[in-house]
Amino acid sequence: MSEHVQVSTATPTREAAMTLAAGATAARLAAGAQVAGPLASVFWHLGEQGTSEEWQVLLYTTADRYPQLETYLIDAHPWDNPQVTAVPIVHGSAAYLAWVRRTVEGE
Repeated sequence: MSEHVQVSTATPTREAAMTLAAGATAARLAAGAQVAGPLASVFWHLGEQGTSEEWQVLLYTTADRYPQLETYLIDAHPWDNPQVTAVPIVHGSAAYLAWVRRTVEGE
């Protein structure tokens, strides 16, 4: 896995998204977060296809901090089974990636 990851989740409200983003950054589980929305979502849930309006949260961290960030997001999320996924950051500016690493390591 790449040393840095972009983690995403979605919430039913902007307020819930901002709460997750603020909590993750305050705990230095993520160096930064972005909240976007509302977004249209189409999904299967409880055996039925559904649609909703959601707010996306993108968080930036290291692979080492991902397990703690995942635990935080699942525990603090308003949904019982939220989507929490991570994708590797394959390329990025050296200065930005160094900042991410320093921030989540608490330096």
